[in-house]
Amino acid sequence: MGLKMLFYSRLRRSLFCSLTILLLSFFTFAQDTEIVTSGLHIPRLTAPPELEQFLEMKPLTGAAVEMAKVDRFTQSQPRDGETSTQKTDAYLGYDDKHLYIIFVCFDAEPDKIRGRLTRRENAFDDDFVEVTLDTFHDQRHGFVFWSNPVGVQADGLWNEGGNDGPDFSFDTVWDSKAKRTAQGYIVWMAIPFKSLRFSSEDKQQWGVVLLRRIPRNNEWSYYPRVSSRIQGRLNQATVATGLENISPGRNIQLIPYGVGRSFRALDTRDANVPSFVRKRAEFDGGLDAKFVLKDSLVLDVALNPDFSQVESDDPQPTVNQRFEVFFPEKRPFFLENSGYFQTPINLLFTRRIADPQFGVRLSGKLGRYNIGTLFADDESPGKSVAKGDPLEDKRAKFTIARVSRDIFRQSSIGAIYTDREFEGSYNRVGGVDATFKIGQNLTTEFQAVTSATKFLDGRTLDGPAYQANATYASRKIFYNGSFSDRSVGFRTQSGFLQRADVRDVSNFARYRFRPEGKHLISWGPVLIMSHAWDHSGTKLNESYIPQLDFEFARQNFLSVYYATEDELLRPQDFGALTRNLNLHRVNKGINFNSRYFSKVTVGGEYRFGQRINFVPLPGAIPSLEDRVTSNLFVTVNPVTQLRIENTYIYERLKQRGGGASIFNNHIARSKWNWQFSRPLSLRLIFQYNTLLANENLTVLRTTKNFNADFLVTYLPHPGTGLYVGYNSNLQNLDPNLRYTDFGLARTRDRFINDGKQFFVKFSYLFRM
Repeated sequence: MGLKMLFYSRLRRSLFCSLTILLLSFFTFAQDTEIVTSGLHIPRLTAPPELEQFLEMKPLTGAAVEMAKVDRFTQSQPRDGETSTQKTDAYLGYDDKHLYIIFVCFDAEPDKIRGRLTRRENAFDDDFVEVTLDTFHDQRHGFVFWSNPVGVQADGLWNEGGNDGPDFSFDTVWDSKAKRTAQGYIVWMAIPFKSLRFSSEDKQQWGVVLLRRIPRNNEWSYYPRVSSRIQGRLNQATVATGLENISPGRNIQLIPYGVGRSFRALDTRDANVPSFVRKRAEFDGGLDAKFVLKDSLVLDVALNPDFSQVESDDPQPTVNQRFEVFFPEKRPFFLENSGYFQTPINLLFTRRIADPQFGVRLSGKLGRYNIGTLFADDESPGKSVAKGDPLEDKRAKFTIARVSRDIFRQSSIGAIYTDREFEGSYNRVGGVDATFKIGQNLTTEFQAVTSATKFLDGRTLDGPAYQANATYASRKIFYNGSFSDRSVGFRTQSGFLQRADVRDVSNFARYRFRPEGKHLISWGPVLIMSHAWDHSGTKLNESYIPQLDFEFARQNFLSVYYATEDELLRPQDFGALTRNLNLHRVNKGINFNSRYFSKVTVGGEYRFGQRINFVPLPGAIPSLEDRVTSNLFVTVNPVTQLRIENTYIYERLKQRGGGASIFNNHIARSKWNWQFSRPLSLRLIFQYNTLLANENLTVLRTTKNFNADFLVTYLPHPGTGLYVGYNSNLQNLDPNLRYTDFGLARTRDRFINDGKQFFVKFSYLFRM
């Protein structure tokens, strides 16, 4: 009883802190006023407009003079409500098949405009223009189209309520052209209606937001005004009318692909006899098909799809981690319309579907309902076991169903069901959720689910999980508070769950002073707090991280922080423990990022203090040791066509008080991209990862790994592409491939090639 009372006392204290911060936010910004926007009438044109009709920074002839003009772009950052520092005019019109948008961007210092020829969706440090189209006018979902001053494209989906900007994993076909002039630059966009989803009404009403980004001034300017005093973008969009009798038409997309490869790889499925497998030539093919139903629902069918990942994962430390490390999804089939499956609890982590042979997805919007369904198999469980194993060639099956209904203004209620089945075992999760937008600044989310799990050995588990979030965002204050509860029996094999049997209350509060001076743009404190308990009331974790942030002119940012944390380790988590062990650690650090020079971006972090050694020798207990962690990235653009991204990550753990080193982990990566033209590029990646371990103090063993990756890409537009690549990997493995108590035996300095591959992949988009 005492433990329970202590738990509820701490829970009430944390919730009281959350409520206090939230109320202070309301009172501080009671003066915020609603931004009223005027409408926009988009005319039907007699002919397509041309870029050349705007070369004098104004419409000259033909269809250009028929277009609707908007100006009066207004800053959101850094000086909310002030006129943009550089004049921008935008022109809009449409015909039977396309929406046309032309941005005329004046600049008093045209030589300072940043615009590089690079790969699609790889120029976000440049000047750019962007349009967001809320085609259902529901203030929830939008299409984003983006271009830099040389016409490099990006496209994405805007999900209102997200804090990370557009989801640029979405790809579709559209056209863009751009040209620099003596007065600035011009961007021409032609967006096919076939590339959009919208209602079947004869007369359309869309929300439209136009954006111009000027990075050297830290400036974001919008038409209409999008105020940073109000949470959200689509709720501040202008209402566009005039779009009549338009339709995506019959919209069927077929993308057949073929791939041929030769490879050599290490096969460790048999725990007793590791070996190499080789194939001089292997050919495969498949088909991705897309069918648009009722102009708004999309049916995707993938038959023997190529779910290989052309883009490699960004490096991050995986050594001495207590919980699973999250790597984001990169495969296009799973990325498109992924927002329709998102809920407060991460119940769909598609990297769990590692090797599917087929997949079917239906997603989109039908009236006020948002629908997402996914069915896929996964061959990886049957491929990860030794030959002759009863599970060989067996596959898991995933079924995901998600539906939500729009209610009120920018609010919704929904339900989700996930199911993974494998040879009599299963994991099924179902529940309900709700999102409520309250006023202009506050969004709340709630979710309750329950799971039922049966393992291969016949054991069963079941239990609920709950999540509640509140986010308040305004110009000076940002606050996020959350409460999560994962019961002892809760599991999700389709989602991402680091631990069960935990209740957690966390708070993130940030305040910004805005002097908006010549050098200092804004600064202010940040406070991050977290408290966690198990269901018996035992405190598992408690952390406080005060931080001070500074934003300077010319895109320079600096943060300093002090972190204090208590973490409880229990015998059920670590077999060597005979009783609970609480460890208190303190860390200090600094973060920085600078884009002061147009051709160089520099950033990094340095942290020092203590960290728990989760990988001691067998029989030893985890201990608190000294740590130093740093990472540095430098991106250089020496010429317009070349981009070099360099990353270095370092972590050292040593015994406290100046003792011996336990391990040193170094990760160095260099990524080179040469852009011959907008569709044609050459990419090289070199990565070296070494773990130098003191085998007298840890179960880790010294490992060294070097990987080289070469890729030539010809991508005229999404869906149609030719890829020619080569990958080679070297490790310090014993050539005899023998096992020890700590895994495969390793040498000190000798490397062998444990994997290489040459491949050619081609796909072509047929659009009907």
